[in-house]
Amino acid sequence: MNNLMLAGAVALAVSAVPAYTQTTQRPADQKPADQKATMAKSSDEHFVMDAAHDGMAEVELGRLATEKASKDEVKKFGQRMVDDHSKAGDELKSIAQTKSITWPTDLDAKHKAVRDRLSKLSGDGFDRAYMQEMVAGHQKVAAMLKTESTSGKDAEVKAWAAKTLPTVEDHLKQAREIARGAVGTSGTMKPKK
Repeated sequence: MNNLMLAGAVALAVSAVPAYTQTTQRPADQKPADQKATMAKSSDEHFVMDAAHDGMAEVELGRLATEKASKDEVKKFGQRMVDDHSKAGDELKSIAQTKSITWPTDLDAKHKAVRDRLSKLSGDGFDRAYMQEMVAGHQKVAAMLKTESTSGKDAEVKAWAAKTLPTVEDHLKQAREIARGAVGTSGTMKPKK
């Protein structure tokens, strides 16, 4: 009788193992390649959303600079941000649409806070704060673009990042020069949060 109970317990345990391993490893209808594609898609989607928010902020802050800056160099830089980031954003939005990635319609909370802070400033104070924000923001975006251009999984998104990187690096160089020269900051300060 003990042998019969032992045999029944072993049979029950053996029959449960395949069901357990199948559900804990992955859904039955999802192959490992599908899981990798899903993970790659989510990292590329995350990049697209971050780049979209950053680009939208550059455009909006650039418009603010064209209105509020006291120095002509800062106004011209602001207009360049509007022009360049609008063009890059339109290109990325087109890619996002082909991949069914929902494009943001407004700034995220972090960028709204920056916009609100800068909109309260004027004159030299605005110029300094805006250029500090441009240096810090372009450092972040350049690093993000470098990573995506070398490590991205989606070929189109990766190519967009590689194409956009030189322009952002040029923006960073120009922002540092204006911050040091025209508005008298070190050009390396981080914006206040």
